[in-house]
Amino acid sequence: MVFAAPGEARARAEEVLGDRPAPLRASVAHQVIGIWQRDFGDMRLALSHLRRARAWAARADSAEREADVLATLGVALVHAGRTRQGMDALRRGVERGTGHTRARVLFRRAYSYWVLGHHKEALEDVRRAIPVLRQADDVIWTARALTLRATVHLALGSVDRADADFAAAEALWETTGQEHDKADAVESRGLAAFRSGDVPAALRLLDEAEERYAKLGTPTFMLSIRRCEVLMAAGLAAEALAEADAALGALDGIGGQSTRRAELLLAAARAARLADEPQTAIARAALAARLFAGQRRTWWEAHARLVLIEARHAAGRGSGRLVADAAAVAEKLAALGAPAAPEASLLAGRIALDLGWTADAERHLVLAARSRHRGPPLARMTGWAAQALRARAAGSPRGVLEAGRRGLDVLDDHRMTLGASELRARATAQGAELAALAQRASLVSGGPRRLLVWSERWRATALSAPPTRPPADPALLSDMTAYREIAARAEEARMEGRPVPALEREQRRLEREIRSRTLHIRGEAPDGGDRFDVGRLLARLSEDVRLVELAVLDGRVQVLLCGQGRVRRFEAGLLAAAETEAEHVQAGLRRLAHPGAQARLPVVEAAGRRLEELLLGPAAAHLGDGPVVIVPPGRLHRVPWALLPSLRERVLSVSPSASSWLRAKETAPPRGGRQVLVRGPGLATGGAEVPELAGRYGGATVLEHEDATVPRVLAELNGAALAHIAAHGTFRADGPLFSSLRVADGPLIVHDFERLDRSPYRIILSCCDTARFANVGADELLGLVTALLPLGTAGVVACSAPVNDAAVVPLMLALHERLDAGLSLAEALRDARAALPADAVHRATGWAFTAFGAA
Repeated sequence: MVFAAPGEARARAEEVLGDRPAPLRASVAHQVIGIWQRDFGDMRLALSHLRRARAWAARADSAEREADVLATLGVALVHAGRTRQGMDALRRGVERGTGHTRARVLFRRAYSYWVLGHHKEALEDVRRAIPVLRQADDVIWTARALTLRATVHLALGSVDRADADFAAAEALWETTGQEHDKADAVESRGLAAFRSGDVPAALRLLDEAEERYAKLGTPTFMLSIRRCEVLMAAGLAAEALAEADAALGALDGIGGQSTRRAELLLAAARAARLADEPQTAIARAALAARLFAGQRRTWWEAHARLVLIEARHAAGRGSGRLVADAAAVAEKLAALGAPAAPEASLLAGRIALDLGWTADAERHLVLAARSRHRGPPLARMTGWAAQALRARAAGSPRGVLEAGRRGLDVLDDHRMTLGASELRARATAQGAELAALAQRASLVSGGPRRLLVWSERWRATALSAPPTRPPADPALLSDMTAYREIAARAEEARMEGRPVPALEREQRRLEREIRSRTLHIRGEAPDGGDRFDVGRLLARLSEDVRLVELAVLDGRVQVLLCGQGRVRRFEAGLLAAAETEAEHVQAGLRRLAHPGAQARLPVVEAAGRRLEELLLGPAAAHLGDGPVVIVPPGRLHRVPWALLPSLRERVLSVSPSASSWLRAKETAPPRGGRQVLVRGPGLATGGAEVPELAGRYGGATVLEHEDATVPRVLAELNGAALAHIAAHGTFRADGPLFSSLRVADGPLIVHDFERLDRSPYRIILSCCDTARFANVGADELLGLVTALLPLGTAGVVACSAPVNDAAVVPLMLALHERLDAGLSLAEALRDARAALPADAVHRATGWAFTAFGAA
């Protein structure tokens, strides 16, 4: 019962002990309590009960009973970090037991070998146990043994063998009432899905396992370790670190297993390294390595030392000693059959290259590069990164570009298995090094055209295909409805000055549920979208249009000026300086949104001149007189481009990538030309432009007051030619896909827009912060505008800063007047700015709005 109904089993055992049982029954009862404490509670209590169970078994004069208890005690001692004592108890259990009992003891010794990382010995013991357990028709223990063998196969990289054993075990579990073991089987399937490269399935199965464990009231430390691994592969390192640290706190709070503590420390170290917290990673990895060494867990210690070396290298510590340490870890991992061996060899090669030791680097990189043709996607990426570094060291730009192309193709295939736009965006971080190497090589070997191709190769790739439409999941739809209601109630309470902690807690819970369910969505697209073609871009740029793509190489902005059939390169300033200046400009625009800040106007304009020098440099003099399309890197998404002097009077649009601009340019407007006007609650002006626009567009659908609900708004927006939404905008840096527009029944969030079959061809968002984004992955943006662009929207007007609501109204009316005359969004916005009064408030309002896309 202890794995079917753990709490009930423990209570029954305590009842037995209260009745002064015979030695045999007392032994069983103490063993059950010991198992419960070992797996779900205090290790000291576990060892105390298991020693009493062994003493009672000796009094009962039952060799089989004593063998069984010795096996359980051995596992507990191993988990307590007393490896030698634990393995000795297991050896004695094997010697004391016979037949069926001995097979169960062999299984537990195999499990202990797996915990210790001795995979060959684990497979040998479980191979001996399975036939005996099957012959005894012991369904539960046979299923456990098959699950263990599958888990060992996974550790060694044998995914197909693991899948076969998991399938066989699951069929057996279905015939039993072992609810804890069933939950463990679901967890194991999640691990198998992850090892085969299916991240959404892994997250879904691990969440299902957690729900099952919660019903049993049992802790989930092993599940946390596995979920951390999946979260890290999905680009969610900060979340993995938070989960590992929370699990460590819970484990320490109950005095839990020392082995699990070491594994959680290792997970936390890996997550901290990926989250750019090298000092945290060093501390966690060093402690994990010490614990593993004390527990005699060579496999695990080698992995902890790998993370420790990676973190030291990330902290800027490069030395010959570090190369030697990485090489030694790589050799140890290879001898153990660990799939992480190429990663260690790549690290050794990378550090050696930094030191100029090309011969040593080549030796290590050759070993790492062997993984490029086999294994899961991220392992192959390691191999192609090693191959690219080899080519760079050999002075072969062509070799670097080939390795970069092959490696990023692997990443594209992996990325398109992910249905959620957030995961697609974050996954690109895995290819950042390859793309940077290829960009440098392209500049050497092919000039500006090739640099443009490689700048596009890793820019805004999450927008290259629409995210998979969320399924009509009743639970997801119910959560989203509840979320809107709670968020609306919380907003109402805040406006009335009432406390909202309970509502905020429920809102955060629902956000976690919604996000979790969307991350489970698997991608449907068969490839990574169309490949970028420079010739096609140049052909679509009319004679007077210039497209300016800003690439960043070694921290400096490279301006790629496209037009008149050619691509020219200019070097501008440092990216870090431009980011700092952009923040100053944003602060200035915030001040100018309020009357009385006229004196700040020259300061903001001067900052605009400095920004132009840093971002365009000498290219500003070669823009011609026609329209300009700016394609900035993600880190410059908050630049108000219309403030730059050479762009101020121009027809100006912005796009996340040249590919995205091309798709927008080639997107046909829907038939019918339907217009939708939406007015949300609580605006200072009451959305004053909407009634006037309704008069201009005689047949427009107007949604306001109680009609402006999320379901109705989405239904009308679907496939519209033009949508204008006047509603409060909220950007969520902590959860960009929960950025929202406030309508009658609560927030209209990015996840809602992703349910559209086709978003409006043109959409105007006349509210603050709608053009703000979170910069994630390699060079990706998550936010409201970027959610619309892959869904059929060819043009958006949105705002990147807080603005004066009253000043927005004349800007919007002038914008629509020009649109009605047949102009594009960018042309109409340029003319609308010029029509505003010349005071600081109106000028700042005009600069804060940007036209995105090409409609």
